[in-house]
Amino acid sequence: MHDIILSDFNIDWMMPPSPLPLTSSDFGFHPSLVIHSYDPTAPDKELQAIKIQAWWRGALVRRTLLHAALRACIIQWWWKQKLAELLEKRRRAALQQDMRQNWAVVKLQSYVRMWRIRLRYCRLLNAVRIIQVYWRWYTCQNRGFFQGSYELTASRLGLELEISLGSKICRITDCIPFPIKN
Repeated sequence: MHDIILSDFNIDWMMPPSPLPLTSSDFGFHPSLVIHSYDPTAPDKELQAIKIQAWWRGALVRRTLLHAALRACIIQWWWKQKLAELLEKRRRAALQQDMRQNWAVVKLQSYVRMWRIRLRYCRLLNAVRIIQVYWRWYTCQNRGFFQGSYELTASRLGLELEISLGSKICRITDCIPFPIKN
């Protein structure tokens, strides 16, 4: 039989091949049977067996911790993804709300501008109408005039009219007799 010397193997970096965490029940012996304390008077093979068992227990613990750390990393990654999705959803909702508010403000500003321009237009239109009325009256007054006189007696009506249009003057003189009934 060949003796295994512990110094021939670098067992510090070796990991068990199984991806699942193993327990002592997987090997058919109870943990209390394999735990030994270090005794300097123990024979050399027993000391080597204790070192191998200690390494194996350490490897199992390291593998269990590695699996736990990997699972924790997966859970953390999933949680970060969910938080990122939630933040993106909130950001989009805030952007949409902001967009709706901006649209409402722009629409309201547009209505106010339209109302102010319409009010100004109506005032200007009213002023134009007033100016047109006065202008027409003024041009009519400057262009020509109409004056006259009449004389009323019991038997006749005498009229004298003078119409002036710019440089032209028209004079009308007429006498209208009344019919006398006997």
